[in-house]
Amino acid sequence: MTDRDAADFVAAWESWHVAHEQERADPHGFLAITAAHWLTPEPQRFDDVPGAWSAGAEGAVVVLADGEALAVDGVPIIGRHTFVGVAPGAPARATWSTAGGGAVVEVADFGGHAVLRPRHPDNPTLVTYAGTPAYAPDERFVVDALFTPFATPREVAVDTVVDGLETVFDAAGTVEFELDGPHRLTAFSDDDGLRLLFTDRTSGVTTYAASRNLHIPAPDAAGHVRIDFNRATNLPCAYTSSAMCPLPPVENRLDVAVEAGEKIPG
Repeated sequence: MTDRDAADFVAAWESWHVAHEQERADPHGFLAITAAHWLTPEPQRFDDVPGAWSAGAEGAVVVLADGEALAVDGVPIIGRHTFVGVAPGAPARATWSTAGGGAVVEVADFGGHAVLRPRHPDNPTLVTYAGTPAYAPDERFVVDALFTPFATPREVAVDTVVDGLETVFDAAGTVEFELDGPHRLTAFSDDDGLRLLFTDRTSGVTTYAASRNLHIPAPDAAGHVRIDFNRATNLPCAYTSSAMCPLPPVENRLDVAVEAGEKIPG
């Protein structure tokens, strides 16, 4: 790699890192989450969201008292409203006005359980966020890999940071690469590419212990794909106890120190 190539590599990483930090600090991003409220058949009220909430066979239900209001897709709702069609990975959202700025509540399904996660722009976790440290970009941690698809994508249940709660991912295949020795990781389907959940020898030392997250591009027709570990990121659970982040499958625990990507938040 020439000096110009090296400079371009660093500049590209820095641009990506700035954009990722801006996305993380979004006023309604996960740093704005104030709590995770698990719904039951018995209606409950919470301090950080209007209404009395419950969950049953029909889905998540909110009953708004006089003077309370929410909006779904910009349409105001009053009284009783049922959130239908909420599925894992496809939450519904409702909004309302607060003194600290417009707030959002996410109505989600995790492992068949309904949960509310209100998001307030004035949440201290967001207001005091000062950035995440990361390793300096290093081209040694950009590796060429070979993707081998499964004959049929597999649904894989993985544990989460919440005891007893699992989530399901579509495993597309495996990626094999060399990094101080041969390695193989299970890769999950992820929008226009693949997603890797992994740990390595830095986990719990300089990087977040539970899991590291990395999006990689779609392989070419021959299965070739480049993995840039410099773009490994923390999952939301590294910042808030209100997240239900997935843990990597057992086979994705790398026996090598991947000294690249984001470190433990300060």
